[in-house]
Amino acid sequence: MENIMQFVSTRGESQHLDFSDVVLGGLATDGGLAMPKNMPKVDQKILKEWQGLSYTDLAFNVISLFAKDIPAEDLRKIINAAYTEEKFGIEEIVSLSALNEDYVVGLSNGPTFAFKDMAMQFLGELFPYLLEKKNQHLNIVGATSGDTGSSAIHAMRGKPRINVFMLSPNGRMSPFQTAQMYSVQDANIFNLAVDGVFDDCQDLVKALNNDAEYKTKNALGAVNSINWARILAQIVYYFKAYLAAVKEVGEPVDFVIPSGNFGNIFAGIYARAMGLPIRKLILATNENNVLDEFFKTGIYRPRASKDVHLTSSPSMDIAKASNFERFIYLLLGAEKTRQLWQQIDEQGYFDLTKDSIWQERQSWGIESGQSLHENRVETIRKVYDAFNVVVDPHTADGIFVAAQYKDEGIPQLYLETAKPIKFAETVKEALGFEPERVADYANIEALPQRFDVLPVDVDLLKQYIVKQLS
Repeated sequence: MENIMQFVSTRGESQHLDFSDVVLGGLATDGGLAMPKNMPKVDQKILKEWQGLSYTDLAFNVISLFAKDIPAEDLRKIINAAYTEEKFGIEEIVSLSALNEDYVVGLSNGPTFAFKDMAMQFLGELFPYLLEKKNQHLNIVGATSGDTGSSAIHAMRGKPRINVFMLSPNGRMSPFQTAQMYSVQDANIFNLAVDGVFDDCQDLVKALNNDAEYKTKNALGAVNSINWARILAQIVYYFKAYLAAVKEVGEPVDFVIPSGNFGNIFAGIYARAMGLPIRKLILATNENNVLDEFFKTGIYRPRASKDVHLTSSPSMDIAKASNFERFIYLLLGAEKTRQLWQQIDEQGYFDLTKDSIWQERQSWGIESGQSLHENRVETIRKVYDAFNVVVDPHTADGIFVAAQYKDEGIPQLYLETAKPIKFAETVKEALGFEPERVADYANIEALPQRFDVLPVDVDLLKQYIVKQLS
């Protein structure tokens, strides 16, 4: 096949791979993350042609720029199966709710009511296709702060050739999130409640991926946003939201992104680099403000597990942002990225202020801010009073931070994180009532739950997986 796109590692020491190998492989062999060797460019002429497309047609046009080793007819079938009205409840897949000149970008219409469904439903169709072609099985090991796990489990449950081992922080998710994951009874789903925080779960997953012999022997793959296919599927909704929001292609907009692991905002950074006319990307953190600290000070200092705050926007209770490495790679290249992550290993942080790139940070077009519990509660109340729209706590974090960077005449597009139903306690605190539940989820917390508890111990995790597979 002509013009196969090659993928390289952010640390520069891994062999070049095609799209299918990257999807099934997860973390690169040198510990880095996969990135396209060359960036596709999209001009305004193409954007105008894309403006009227359905979500599936737009997704096909964007994804086919990268997945060049999959025949076009097969790729279209995968995408059409992933994004259906039956799964997402609306034909458009992504909805826009106007707040004056700004918009909430509705990304939580999928089966688990979270934006993670936008990528995970694609992976849920892509994985079985690739495994069938290669006659392989895959054991997905993932980490979640609440929403990735649920979306992955519901996308992969009952699928052939796949097992899912999902690590989540024991007792640190909302009751709804917990029930949505642990109540799944399919034989190919294994929920592991880890006695730690999300970053401990993420570290365990990375440790398994970095053990090349174990990874190969047990056919391990990744479903977290370390998997490029996740980022790719998220790039699509930036294009969709932009094209739906503007009257004329070329008009600037700002995107507002609540982000803990940096995957959601990185998709926007990449979409803009491809040619999407985004003026600013505004990043919102909660009390776990590692990313805000970097964009304010130039110092990236991941926190220790004991220093991670338990907050009312728990999907962002993250202190090591995996996809941040991809951003640094775009700025500085593989060699410098490898050096900086060595510094993190050796001293716990790196400081970019001594690098000339820090003097150019205005050109990055990224703003950041922090939102606290009282800010998100107040924002939920304000949005409801003004627009009769209920937003979840994470989306509220974004709206609160975005107000600090609002410029007249530039629409702000707030990326929705989840349906408010998933965080009913905080919404009730703000509004005095719980969001209405659909019938299927009326008593989800009362369903039987199936999970195992594990300490933060990579050897015990390895033994557990081997036992389940034997």
